[in-house]
Amino acid sequence: MAEQQMRIRMSEQTALGVFADFIRAWHTNDSFVLDFVALNEPVHADEDDGSMIIDGSVTARVRIPPGQVFELMKALEQQLSAWEREHPDKKL
Repeated sequence: MAEQQMRIRMSEQTALGVFADFIRAWHTNDSFVLDFVALNEPVHADEDDGSMIIDGSVTARVRIPPGQVFELMKALEQQLSAWEREHPDKKL
């Protein structure tokens, strides 16, 4: 079998990336959706009922087909393991 090569390009703006404080994950029948969210202000308690208010904005939305979720999970595990080996003094 011939070796596969991937050539992936990105704009300079995309290469800068976007910051996210957390990810909201959800799915449809055809895709998994990852919403990367940045906080607009610190988390604070509602003055009326004391509930916690998290005010954030989606900085990026990524949709992937279900078959790619397994590849994403493997890639994240590999990168997390590498990060843990490189930074043994840091705990998540």
